[in-house]
Amino acid sequence: MPIARLDKVSLSFGLKPLLDQVDLQVRRGERVCVLGRNGEGKSSLLRLIGREIAADAGEVWIRPGVKVAVLHQEVAGDSDASVLEIVRGGAGAAGWEAELQAEQIISRLDLEEGASMRDLSGGWRRRAMLGRALACAPDLLLLDEPTNHLDIDAITWLEEMMLKFAGALVFISHDRAFVRRLATRIVELDRGQLTGWPGNYDDYVEKKRAALEAEARHAGLFDKKLAQEEAWIRQGVEARRTRNEGRVRALEKMRKERIARRERVGQIEIRAQQAAPSGKLVFEAHAVSQSYAGKAVIDNFSARIMRGDRVGIIGPNGCGKTTLIKLLVGELEPSSGAIRRGTGLAPAYFDQQREQLDPGASIMDNVTGGSGDTVSIDGRPRHVAGYLRDFLFPAERLYAPVSMLSGGERNRLLLARLFARQSNLLIMDEPTNDLDAESLTLLEELVADYAGTLLLVSHDWAFLDNVVTSTLVFEGGGSVNEYVGGYSDWLRQRRKPSAAPDDAAARTRNPPAAAKPRRLSYKDQRELDGLPDKIQRLEQEQAGLHTEIGDPELFRSAPARAETALQRLQALGAELEAAFARWDALEAMRAP
Repeated sequence: MPIARLDKVSLSFGLKPLLDQVDLQVRRGERVCVLGRNGEGKSSLLRLIGREIAADAGEVWIRPGVKVAVLHQEVAGDSDASVLEIVRGGAGAAGWEAELQAEQIISRLDLEEGASMRDLSGGWRRRAMLGRALACAPDLLLLDEPTNHLDIDAITWLEEMMLKFAGALVFISHDRAFVRRLATRIVELDRGQLTGWPGNYDDYVEKKRAALEAEARHAGLFDKKLAQEEAWIRQGVEARRTRNEGRVRALEKMRKERIARRERVGQIEIRAQQAAPSGKLVFEAHAVSQSYAGKAVIDNFSARIMRGDRVGIIGPNGCGKTTLIKLLVGELEPSSGAIRRGTGLAPAYFDQQREQLDPGASIMDNVTGGSGDTVSIDGRPRHVAGYLRDFLFPAERLYAPVSMLSGGERNRLLLARLFARQSNLLIMDEPTNDLDAESLTLLEELVADYAGTLLLVSHDWAFLDNVVTSTLVFEGGGSVNEYVGGYSDWLRQRRKPSAAPDDAAARTRNPPAAAKPRRLSYKDQRELDGLPDKIQRLEQEQAGLHTEIGDPELFRSAPARAETALQRLQALGAELEAAFARWDALEAMRAP
């Protein structure tokens, strides 16, 4: 039986409904990912399930006794409470088990328990509220973009915790790797309707594309037929005398159907303006070190970045990624070492904290700088209304303050501001936060095709893999090492020394000459040869189970069978992870 259910629920903010008589059931053990474009109402859906707002019509039912916890997309910080008090407050009773749970969560989220919420940045406040939601051990957990502002280690920890979570999870995320690993079911909110999509995330992407193509073909045929009927009804007097009344009624019905049809909002149109090419050398760092309060953040870093390089930067939060960028562009001077910068650099900087946006100023003024109503695109003036329409901001909203925008809308506005200037050096610090899947794909294509030089900080594994040519990795003790390729390439190339953490960095830079990787044995080779077939069988079984549990009738007619299918689906996820990890390990042992 479900622990949460929506029956014919409707919700409107404005003329068009966010939810139009939608149904949804959530059962214990399910991990339901809600997908949809920015502004469709996904966050409102979570607030409905969390009983924070009321539906206009229909019923929202939560099983009596079920404990619900929510992590919202935006987190307020007007509190003097400490992080420990905030997280402990989520645990309810203050027994020793609750205290231990709170302290463990604080440690894994790398939070400072004595810090005041008021003094934290938006990202750290979000971490603290995530800790609060997890600390209460809920039966139903609602997470709105939980991976935003988390580093890769924290995301991995959250994934592991959610895979072991015994309750029900409903989450919104555009982190594709996170969705692929966690979701047992995908539902999409599109133009007021909730649709379940059987299969995994990649199945959803393919099936959704096919569905949109079919919808477009159907709409085209409908509109052609409507135009023909409108032409017929406008014929001369003699034709109207002999017209078929049934045909007239059918035309009236078609007119109403066309009026009621909700068109899908278009895609954002992102295009970078290219400045004149920079010099061949962009940055050259030699033996650069930077320390704060006697602690090395960057130690003896050397690298050369050339025109056209696309460089990813990864590492834990607070390790020094932003410091490295500031050193490269000249906003900071190194404690020791030297940095040479190339000629003709025209940088454009995307800031993850959105500090470049003035929340009190209008959408338009944040792009134009308050200097008029035009922007220069490719050397020609363009009215800001038309330019912002490319980023899905309608003309009637141009004078609205930025403080009224959602996280995804603020990201789109920052992209609009960024690409309103010419550049040959693009610096992007966590650009994917809050972007919907379609906007993310378009941004990915633009960045991959960018003719200038790219510095990219991101926790999105897939984004890094698809756009960067090399990666700078913070690996502890101030050590920053360079690897060819993206995140997955780093995982295959990195060394795993058995040294203590203090000298791990030194051993990574200078591995012992005698250390040799183990080669594949005959048994290992046989295992490696059989892994693709094994993985294919597991994925076929997984796809079959996704299809099976996608049928709501199963849970009504055979609840025990449905529960068994959910448990097997969870086990399959772990088996596939282990198989892929073993494949990577065996491939790494191949003789060069």
